[in-house]
Amino acid sequence: MEIPKTRTILFESDEIESESLERNVMVDFYLPTGVIHPSTMSLLLINDGQDLLKMDFKSILDELYDQDLVHPILSVGIHAGADRRLEYGTAGWLDYKGRGSKAKAYTEFIFSSLLPHIREKFNVPEFRDKSFAGFSLGALSALDIVWNHAGEFSRCGVFSGSLWWRTKDKTDPDYKDESDRIMHQQIMHGNYYPWLNFFFECGGEDEGEDRNNNGVIDSIDDTLDLISALNEKGYGDDQIRYWLIEDGKHDLATWARAIPEFLLWGWQK
Repeated sequence: MEIPKTRTILFESDEIESESLERNVMVDFYLPTGVIHPSTMSLLLINDGQDLLKMDFKSILDELYDQDLVHPILSVGIHAGADRRLEYGTAGWLDYKGRGSKAKAYTEFIFSSLLPHIREKFNVPEFRDKSFAGFSLGALSALDIVWNHAGEFSRCGVFSGSLWWRTKDKTDPDYKDESDRIMHQQIMHGNYYPWLNFFFECGGEDEGEDRNNNGVIDSIDDTLDLISALNEKGYGDDQIRYWLIEDGKHDLATWARAIPEFLLWGWQK
């Protein structure tokens, strides 16, 4: 007779009022059981939390915990709102279409509403460490928040990140990769934070665009260029994990394949 798995993750949801966003934000909590001292837990915030439900993130965590492979992580899936393209992005820079206009308000929600709610709800004044991850545009948002609030975080997970985010349309004759990609500029003009670590995933079939006609799709070029900027800033190979999934696409199935690798990279026992 097959013995059923022991479930080690408790799942629950809350709706948190956000003054900065002027809406309620749905948030899902994935809480590991059997943690004697809650302050030994890590905290992982994840944008596009609604997608975690579709990729059965709870089962992914259950599998890792059942095998005792990772340290305890309180994972928090933050559902995107109807204004996702305005709320995600870079808080200090709008893209060339004016997108990201609510990214500053979203960042304020994270620090003024979400984190205090989590600490109160789970009675954890401080976590072992905090990390932020996301997919596509949500990945750009996570990276922007981590980079600009480095004192709060230890890791960032970027899955098929929208690192093309730019101040000029690529068809603009004055467009240049070197000066117009927003996140790259932030890295190049930012500081070195020795405690930060970065995980990047790209799919070989993420997209078909190749704006510089070098035979490499833009999502891979943008990611590798950003990693080079981190290297120039002082980040070594031990602080950066890059995983190219050759047959990977810009979809939930690919990101579901990558998440266990990310969790093992960051929290493996």
